[in-house]
Amino acid sequence: MAHIVDEMMIDRGQLRVSGENKIPTVLKTGPKNIKHCAYIQGCLQVGAVNDFTPASPQKGTVMIGKDISPVGALNALAVKGNIHQTGKLFTSTGDAIFAIGTGGLTLSARFSAADARPKPFDLKHPSKEGWRLRHACIEGPEVGVYCRGRLKNQKVIKLPHYWKDLVHIDSISVQLQAIGAHQDIIVKRWDDENVYLQSQGGLPINCFYHIYAERKDINPLIVEYEGDTFNDYPDPNHHIIPEKERNYNDEKYRGDRNTITL
Repeated sequence: MAHIVDEMMIDRGQLRVSGENKIPTVLKTGPKNIKHCAYIQGCLQVGAVNDFTPASPQKGTVMIGKDISPVGALNALAVKGNIHQTGKLFTSTGDAIFAIGTGGLTLSARFSAADARPKPFDLKHPSKEGWRLRHACIEGPEVGVYCRGRLKNQKVIKLPHYWKDLVHIDSISVQLQAIGAHQDIIVKRWDDENVYLQSQGGLPINCFYHIYAERKDINPLIVEYEGDTFNDYPDPNHHIIPEKERNYNDEKYRGDRNTITL
């Protein structure tokens, strides 16, 4: 049995407030309807009447203010269960607090703290039952990449084929470690494809190698800058410009190279 007052209808355990008898398909209708639910076609405001004023634009389809009842709820919104969101999350202060994983800090405070700490990762110990293993990322004043390996009975180290487009060739540095015997190995020269070695007296080369270089597809790090937080970093592509519009190789904010080896 349906009860209708103006544009409000209560039908089979459903409350609907809508013009032209609009019914959302997700709630279904008739004998198969989902009971004890509600649909409101327009906006819904809950809580203190003056928390949202005509002077400000409509904030959202659902506007939840403070509880002004004598008891007074602790929060305007409490959720127990998962949240599925499509779109961005905005706050009036530009901050959001996540108690789990942040120690109750706001996101910006958490990121600031993370910038000052080691960048760790933690995993189950591969050898000792009931133990864990914790490593941290190495840090340095450049956006660097590396390759490593072993060279045996050859004189040329082949660089990754994509390095010519990824790194500054004049930022390359090479470390060599002879295996088995002293070979007096030197780096004779390098280009965007190879590193050429030479040993004393033409001895067969047997060595480990580490090769480092600075990326060129993004701007060099501005290692030192004046400011109180990471939001003061001089390149706005890292914190102000919207994600989809960011250009990490924007020449307007390109500083000096961090590493040059030629």
